[in-house]
Amino acid sequence: MKKLSTAQAMRYNRHVLLSGFDLDKQEILVNSKVLVIGIGGLGCAVSQYLTASGVGHLTLIDDDVVESTNLQRQVLHEEQTIGLLKVESAAVALKRLNAGVELTLLSQRQSEKELSTLIEGHDLVLDCTDNFTTRNLINKVSYQHSKPLVSGAAIRMEGQVFCIDPTRKSACYACISHNFGEQDLSCVESGVMSPVVGIIGSTQALEAIKMLTDYGEPPINQLQLFDAMRSDWQAFNVSARPNCPVCGQFD
Repeated sequence: MKKLSTAQAMRYNRHVLLSGFDLDKQEILVNSKVLVIGIGGLGCAVSQYLTASGVGHLTLIDDDVVESTNLQRQVLHEEQTIGLLKVESAAVALKRLNAGVELTLLSQRQSEKELSTLIEGHDLVLDCTDNFTTRNLINKVSYQHSKPLVSGAAIRMEGQVFCIDPTRKSACYACISHNFGEQDLSCVESGVMSPVVGIIGSTQALEAIKMLTDYGEPPINQLQLFDAMRSDWQAFNVSARPNCPVCGQFD
């Protein structure tokens, strides 16, 4: 465990001033290793806030390059980084924000075996991807390794956040994804309002910090839905399915 330096204690003073959030919890963040999968709209917001909050090591995964159409919502990328790999573009911005953050950049899609090795070596996983197949795979491997997972999604004027904690035998993403059918829309076809991905991504970052430091009450077994047209959050209780092919194996 790295001890907080005096400079770090000053830098993160506004965290430490929070009731119940002390130097020890900030030290947990500084020593945490977090995996962020997808560096689009959600991943940019997630990694930006985790970096600013003092998470010590981020591993960023994305095989895509920056395009001009990304700049409307993917706030770590710039006109000057069009054509660069998203992980490289994000790394430049994150290092400007906090030079102390350690970054591992992976610009290839990971096989299930590779993903398993990666997840095993991290404290928490953030799913910032945009398709059911990948989300279900991340959920499966995270649950197998008992790693907390915060899944997010945003499209049009809607968003969702779902927190999964295998150590508490919580419901997993597979418990809800079977209700979504075959529909797998992306913002390419349906569009998305820029601040919506920021709201969902920053919420993911908040819940990740709470889960890493055991601070507050993360909404385990709750699907949080955001309606941007009405600026309204709704939470729906989710129970683990007894026959779930992922979390049902660990009863």
